[in-house]
Amino acid sequence: MAPTGSTTLTGAEALALRMTSLLLPPTPATPAGVAEVVEWFGAMQAQDLASGLWSLGVRLPGATHADVHAALERREALRTWPMRGTIHLVPARDARWLLELTGVRALAGAARRREFLGLSEAEADRAADVLGAALAGGGRLTRAECIAALVAAGIDSAGQRGYHLLWYAAQRGVTCIAPNVGTEQTFALLDEWAPGQHRLDRDEALATLALRYFRSHGPTTRQDFAGWTGLTAADAKRAIAAGDDLVTVEVDGTEAVLHAPLLDAPRGPVGDVLVLPGFDEYLLGYKDRALMLDPEHKQAIIPGGNGIFQATIVVGGRVVGTWKRSLAKTRVTLTVQPLVDLGPTRRAQVEQALGRYADFLALPPRVTWNS
Repeated sequence: MAPTGSTTLTGAEALALRMTSLLLPPTPATPAGVAEVVEWFGAMQAQDLASGLWSLGVRLPGATHADVHAALERREALRTWPMRGTIHLVPARDARWLLELTGVRALAGAARRREFLGLSEAEADRAADVLGAALAGGGRLTRAECIAALVAAGIDSAGQRGYHLLWYAAQRGVTCIAPNVGTEQTFALLDEWAPGQHRLDRDEALATLALRYFRSHGPTTRQDFAGWTGLTAADAKRAIAAGDDLVTVEVDGTEAVLHAPLLDAPRGPVGDVLVLPGFDEYLLGYKDRALMLDPEHKQAIIPGGNGIFQATIVVGGRVVGTWKRSLAKTRVTLTVQPLVDLGPTRRAQVEQALGRYADFLALPPRVTWNS
């Protein structure tokens, strides 16, 4: 990485560039498919499946829920727990090196959780072996079937023990989350679901992760990168130094990093109206969210600070409201809660953006406003 020497950005300019990095809204240069979008990011929050699928859909104009699901069935990306013990969408063939680079820290911290659950490391390892044997040969089991296999092997999987053992097997790189069958989460063997895993040495892995993070989130700080990846401060610094085409700039006096080609992108005001899922990288990709979110609205977006993010209405790159969905067989009801005053023109634009989400689901929308 090299410094730019003199580039300074205002907060408004940085927000405009950041929205371009985040592929919000999509442009003619936006990657064309699920595999390309996920590789652009390196990893995308997807602990809530519906949110993860819409995170892809909002960046792929014209794509439907069925299209995104089909891409995941084609193994263009997969879900696993690469960072911070949280589920992400990752490039299918990059899952193992991501687990080895960042997932290992979650594994190291799991002993306390096992102690709380009354599990030993030997039991967790045996559970991973049982799941490996049950899934071998191209098998694919639902979550309930995986738990049943553990119980049949004499492993107590009651309560949160079952979830922890499923997580542990994936964290070790034995399994991964395959696409749902109906509403059922499924699991497969990682090396069978996504054979030909890419192998990177540690320095290559750090450099690749830094490049992908900053090209999809920049301009932002080293602290945001460390928070997103769960890397130590020293590893985060090392990764940025090794990343290709990463440069430093100043944003309102704070040092930030971005992918050098982004400096050629427009820096004018952002005017688009977007409806984003709660767990989108737009907010989850940062520790410092001040560019996008007024502090007075934080409670509305993360009620109780419990890590559950509400879906957001975004205007000009800033959060202006939240929305919820209620699915029925014949329609989707979309309820909007404004956080600022939205006049008739803005409301019409919000309803148009919600209509795009309804099109993604292939359901007619019914939009209601709470105020």
